[in-house]
Amino acid sequence: MRTTVENVMTTDVAAVNEKASFHTVAELLISRGVSGVPVLDDDNRVLGVVSEADLLAKEEFKERYYGDGYRPPLRARIRHTAGSEGSGYHKSLGETAGALMSAPAHITTPEAAVVSAARLMDRYGVKRLPVVDTDGRLVGIVSRHDLIKVFLRLDKDIEQEVREVLRGRADVTVTDAVVTLTGTYAERSQAVTAVRLAENIDGVVAVRDELTWKHDDIADLPIWGGA
Repeated sequence: MRTTVENVMTTDVAAVNEKASFHTVAELLISRGVSGVPVLDDDNRVLGVVSEADLLAKEEFKERYYGDGYRPPLRARIRHTAGSEGSGYHKSLGETAGALMSAPAHITTPEAAVVSAARLMDRYGVKRLPVVDTDGRLVGIVSRHDLIKVFLRLDKDIEQEVREVLRGRADVTVTDAVVTLTGTYAERSQAVTAVRLAENIDGVVAVRDELTWKHDDIADLPIWGGA
């Protein structure tokens, strides 16, 4: 059974309405000890995410408004000159969560597999994903820390699932989430499949392949190709 986002997500979510003030967002980030929160509309639908980096855009461009002699880094000045929508300069003008946020938000659903959520985080370089229902309303949040929970499964639970998936065709031992497979299959392809199935089980850190086979059907496969 694959672990889903619903199994590991946090339902006590720190979030803000799009009309929340800069000060309210900053206070929430500090009080909850998080680096970013979802931004919601009045129907609890996720519009975007506001993070510490979004708030710091004001500091990055504060010379323009506070005249304290601060000179933004070259990269920041280039963004200002370009004046692109969503740049640090535009965010420095924001006074509400809706104006400060990064949008659209990268989201996931309760039914999604944890591996899918992990891939989304890696693809977009984010540390957490708002979890939404079919209407786009916030129901939770999942972080990298939450995804690590799948590796805390008990060895006996992992062993039982591996045995069920392999239907007793191999001997299975599990130590510290490392699965060792021993036994003999009729075909090499069956042994290869067994290893792949074990590797795909949630919580498995690694698979030690000590399987043997009677016939190498993989070597018998024709090699297609030509000039």
